Amino acid sequence: MPYCEKCGAEIPEDAAFCPNCGAPIRAYQRSKLVTAGWGERFVAWIIDIIVVGIFLVLFKWYFFWLGFVWFKFIDFSKIFISIREPLFINVGFDNIIYFLYWMFTEGVLGQSIGKIVMKMKVTRLDGGRINMMQAAVESIGKAFLLPIDCFIGWLLYSKRHQRLFNYISETIVIKTSY
Repeated sequence: MPYCEKCGAEIPEDAAFCPNCGAPIRAYQRSKLVTAGWGERFVAWIIDIIVVGIFLVLFKWYFFWLGFVWFKFIDFSKIFISIREPLFINVGFDNIIYFLYWMFTEGVLGQSIGKIVMKMKVTRLDGGRINMMQAAVESIGKAFLLPIDCFIGWLLYSKRHQRLFNYISETIVIKTSY
């Protein structure tokens, strides 16, 4: 279902104006956008975690080996430790890599590897391409605040299947084939 560019409210298929704020609806907004469900998005997230996780493991093994063989005076184990703060905030090397991965793949392609496999993409509310700033904002929640991001999104924005940071960045995840 299409959404208003101004307020984000759902727009009936035949509407010329937003029923919530009265903004005029452009023709391309009337095209049908089918949002991806929570289950599909979860599977795409798992695929991304596995793909990037494999590269992270190989990267860490290499640096641990490098540290043991060549740089015995540098404690590489402290570089890769994750800092857990209260309220499910997780900041660490892995999280930064995941953030950069999602920001660049979704900002440039509109899709991560998991979304490509699951036939989904991230778009603006009107179905247009997202920019790098929107990709960065929506990736913050996935990389650093996922439990809070999903829980609040599930409670407040369940019709559009938006996480909190999707709402903040004015993005939705849609199916590319259905």
